[in-house]
Formats: sequence, C-alpha cells, structure tokens
Amino acid sequence: MSSRGSKMEEVKLFGYWVSPFCRSVEIALNIKGIQYEYIEEDLTNKSPQLLQYNPVYKKIPVLLHNGKPIVESMVILEYIDETWKNNPILPEDPFEKARARFWANFVDQKCFPALWKTIWSTSEQYEQNKAEALERLKVLENELGGKRFFGGDSIGMVDIVANFIGFSFRTIQEALKLDVFTEDNFPKLWEWAENFANCSPVKKCLPPQDKLIANFPPAYMGKTLVSSFQSRLQLQFHPPAAAK
Repeated sequence: MSSRGSKMEEVKLFGYWVSPFCRSVEIALNIKGIQYEYIEEDLTNKSPQLLQYNPVYKKIPVLLHNGKPIVESMVILEYIDETWKNNPILPEDPFEKARARFWANFVDQKCFPALWKTIWSTSEQYEQNKAEALERLKVLENELGGKRFFGGDSIGMVDIVANFIGFSFRTIQEALKLDVFTEDNFPKLWEWAENFANCSPVKKCLPPQDKLIANFPPAYMGKTLVSSFQSRLQLQFHPPAAAK
C-alpha cells in the first residue's frame, strides 16, 4: 500500500492496479492533491474489508473517507468533486456540468462496451465489432474538436472517465495486435491521449506499459480468445455490466 499527495483527511482507496475504474479515482484524488492510502486487492481472494464496505457488488473501487465507504467509480468521482472544492473536475455552470455528465456517461456506457467487444471478438465478429467501436470513437473525436482536453484547458471528469481509451486500450491493442484506435483514424483523439497520459496527476498512477502488456498473450486473428483468457480479463477490468 502507498500514500500520495498532501495530508488532509483519512482517505483510503481499495483497488486493483490494472483497473481503469480505480485509476479514474486515483487521477481525481491526484488532481485534488488529496493524500490517500492505496490498498491493493487480490480479486481472487477479496479482503474482508472490501466485502464489508461493498457488500452489494463486492467490487473495486471503494473509497473510504473518514470511515465511510463510497462505491461505483462515477459516484466516487462526483463525491470527490463535491467534497474537495479545489481544482474542480466538473464545471460550475449547471448546463456545462450537465453536458460533462452526459459525455462521461457516453464514454462509460457506449464507448467502453464497444471497445471491450473488439477485445472479446472472434475473427468472425471482429469487423462488425470494430465498426461499432469506430463509430463511437468518431462521436467522441467530434466532441473533442480543437480542445486540448474534454474539460477545456485542464483535465475534467470526461477525460478522467476516458482514461481507459487514453492509456489501457492503446496498450491492449499493441498486445493483441488490433487496429481500432489509431492516429490515422482519430488524430485529435490520439493527440488528446498523448496529452492526457503526460499530465502529472495521470502519470503518477499509470502502471508500466510493459507490465500491462505482459498480462496479455499475443493475438492471432482467426482464432477465438480462449475462455480462460476471457475470464482473466474480466477479473482484471470488470466490464460495464458489472459494478464499477
């Protein structure tokens, strides 16, 4: 376990190093400059604390603030922003805040599942699933427009929720030899991903790329991903059908 930031209150995060949902919480805490204790969970042998603090879904991440548990990554992000007012990740204006929530949900509910389907694809399913993922990413690219971040000049909630696109999925593509999110297809989104991954609050909690790649065997197009590998990915990343 480790602690980061400047000490303010008792804050603990139960997580798993490869999970983009846990990473979103870490990024938000880093942006706020909050000291927190990170507790790594063994998802094959969940701790009594995790089961106690999230008895309904029994999933990570769980944020413990002064002894009170908050679960579900999107809920946790809003809690963090409302609890610590400095460096806001949501706009103050009600309309702009509503728009940010809309796009954060679009990333979470539409983009993330579409990208996951390309990872799970058999060779017969891949092109169809790839087309869906490209469609979702195109919508996101259009929304980004000429902005540096979805939040404007600084990272906001949409950027944080999209961390899977900005780092993990690009790395998984390399391991599985996929061609979904490329610089040629999405130059603006690709530049965003580069900027995002190089921001200090993000860099602090990104795992080494080679360590992440080592979790994935080489992909051979035309072969179905074996069920054991699928189970391994599901355990690590928790697709949106599960609690986040």
